[in-house]
Amino acid sequence: MSAEAESKDMETEATTESKPEELPSEAVDVQSEPPTYPNMELANTVFLLESKAPGNDAEARRSEILEHIKADSMAPYYTILCQRFGWEEDSQLLDDLRTKNADEKKRLQGVLEDAEQNHGESEVLDALFGLAQHQARIGAKDEAYRAFQTIVEKPKVSIGKRIDASMQKLRVALFHLDMDVARELVGACKKLVEDGGDWDRRNRLKVYEAMILVVERDVKAASKLLLEGIATFTCTELCSYEKFIMYAVITNTLYLDRPVLKKKIVEGPEVLGVIPAYPCLQSLVNGLYQCDYALFFRSLIDLNDLLATDRYLAPHATYLIRECRVLAYTQFLASYKSVMVSTMASVFGVSSEFLDRELSRFIAANRLDAKIDRVGGMVETVVSDTKNTQYQSLIKKGDLLLNRIQKLARVVDV
Repeated sequence: MSAEAESKDMETEATTESKPEELPSEAVDVQSEPPTYPNMELANTVFLLESKAPGNDAEARRSEILEHIKADSMAPYYTILCQRFGWEEDSQLLDDLRTKNADEKKRLQGVLEDAEQNHGESEVLDALFGLAQHQARIGAKDEAYRAFQTIVEKPKVSIGKRIDASMQKLRVALFHLDMDVARELVGACKKLVEDGGDWDRRNRLKVYEAMILVVERDVKAASKLLLEGIATFTCTELCSYEKFIMYAVITNTLYLDRPVLKKKIVEGPEVLGVIPAYPCLQSLVNGLYQCDYALFFRSLIDLNDLLATDRYLAPHATYLIRECRVLAYTQFLASYKSVMVSTMASVFGVSSEFLDRELSRFIAANRLDAKIDRVGGMVETVVSDTKNTQYQSLIKKGDLLLNRIQKLARVVDV
């Protein structure tokens, strides 16, 4: 063989060896993560349609929801939405969806029967998960609950699989905002995790618990769990990482001390990578930390709009904005024994009349340790007597306890 022929053969071999590196699009699709159900983004889109927020295109939202319903054959959920929004049911569409649901359920039942007859426990468990996930995908809440509970109660199922089934059941509860079931499931999941859950499941459960606490407005407890999960977040089936950071920043801004706020939020690398996507959060955090209260107050306008687009935070938007204002006033007044109302209003970028009304309301509600001298036009900081406050609280609780004991004694005598 000539040198020229050998050179051509070598070039051919090199080209052949390099081809496997160019994966076809089908191979890439196979390796991508499968979608998780129920679709939490769909739940938020339904919320946006229901909220009727300003600038919300109801027709576009409805079209988007119907596309999701058709793509996932969500006959039960379509029926729920028709009842909720007063839509006229499309009988042809509903029949098609129900037919697809029945065919898929029949197929999955066949897989389960085959696994029970010809395969082992692992294949049976996979088939049970398939049936349960099918019910979760189409929006059949009660059927999904029962299907996942069947897995939890099945003998010889590992702790890890029980946790997975319970957490998927919990996701169904969050999709439908069925909070009674969600609270119960969190308790059950925590017991299972204590019995033998691994690191990943423990961290994911913290995110689920944090979301439930946010819905129930236990913001302080939620903030701690969210802060712990920033560096270990893997719970993408519940929300995106960007949204998780949003929840963590909003809740922790209200409660973290300045040194921790700087370390974890202002300069936290995970937060810095995401927060530019939310300019109002960036202004909120920097305005508070740098004592730029005018910037902080301006950010609250956009923050309110942001809160209105999230199904977990929207019901608490007024509360969260109010707590942000109280936090800013408290931080500012802590540096002064007294300050002119006009000076403080200038710092916050608001009118003196607005600030006077605002401070009066918060002082009356015992949210601020201050008093207003209307004659002198000043706000005076009041140093709280911690011991006296604790003493008064103890007396009040003691009186309540004595009253209950007296009532109990009368009942026992009878």
